[in-house]
Amino acid sequence: MLKILKYSFYDLIRSRWSYVYFLFYLILGFVLLFLNNDVSKAVITLMNIIIVLVPLIGTIFGIMYYYNSKEFTELLLAQPIKRSSIFLGQYLGVAGSLTMSLVLGLGIPFVLYGLFKSDAIFDFSLLLVTGAFLTMIFTALSFNIAISNENKIKGFGYAVLLWLFMAVIYDGLFLMSLIIFKEYPLDTFSLAATMFNPIDLSRTLILLKLDISALLGYTGAVFKQFFGTDQGLIISLLMLILWTVFPIWRLSYKSKRQDF
Repeated sequence: MLKILKYSFYDLIRSRWSYVYFLFYLILGFVLLFLNNDVSKAVITLMNIIIVLVPLIGTIFGIMYYYNSKEFTELLLAQPIKRSSIFLGQYLGVAGSLTMSLVLGLGIPFVLYGLFKSDAIFDFSLLLVTGAFLTMIFTALSFNIAISNENKIKGFGYAVLLWLFMAVIYDGLFLMSLIIFKEYPLDTFSLAATMFNPIDLSRTLILLKLDISALLGYTGAVFKQFFGTDQGLIISLLMLILWTVFPIWRLSYKSKRQDF
């Protein structure tokens, strides 16, 4: 698996799209710091971009890499190599390269600006951690969609629909349910619904750690009581880990039983 991981990783690192992805975050970091002159404000702006862009890039890159390397994958399947090692190696190569581009692209300008001397170092670290989790989660989900659909058009369609549902539609349904059932106690429901969407979970974690939960009103107070504590932070990170592990497990399970 390590050899396949290295090949996939170096193959993507040499790709011009990886350089574009890295340069985008590098330029974005310098521009935001130049305009805001405040690390905390720059983190808030970055959150709005990362929460939407990172899942989309992870989804598109993951499904494109799977379909483009399908012939090479079939060649590997003919060799005495475990199927799970092939697909997990490819997945880790894609997720690792995207995560490295994200971390280095944003880390370099903030470190040069004096991040280690700033009080916002924990907030920025949490932003990178959630960005890395979102990359791994949506890359794994895209691999699951691709391995379940041989038709490229269907695969791309389902992958984009998944991102659209998680990033936009889910929030709309969530808000509608809160409005319709506003006469009922919805504290537990709100916490559970947030847990079942990694994008919402990441956004809530960052907002609360930036101490701007007052802008969310009563809901923000409820979230602050849970997510604002150390226990809430640990549970939230465990949920993100579960969101990462389950698609990886399904990818391994599906690869062993898929007829190629």
